[in-house]
Amino acid sequence: MFSRRDINQGVEEWKNTRGAVLLDVRTQNEYAGCHIDGSVNIPLDRLDTIGGRVPDKATPIFVHCLSGGRSASAAAYLKRNGYSRVYDIGGINAYRGETV
Repeated sequence: MFSRRDINQGVEEWKNTRGAVLLDVRTQNEYAGCHIDGSVNIPLDRLDTIGGRVPDKATPIFVHCLSGGRSASAAAYLKRNGYSRVYDIGGINAYRGETV
């Protein structure tokens, strides 16, 4: 996979990984303002609800936020809770692709 957090490369990996989830942990208001098409929004303070959305802990999850701080916290939380394929891809503020 990739060694440094690069959201552009991470989104490409997500698109090319069967069954993967692109998880946006920003607030609902931030997500509503713009987001990457196909991403799932679960704000960091509601991450304890992930099991309802991603019950299989072997699902590849590509996590991002605005600048990379919350995605790092979210990735650590997911790993502590048994998710085995978690990739912190940083912040959407560095994303060069289209958003909706």
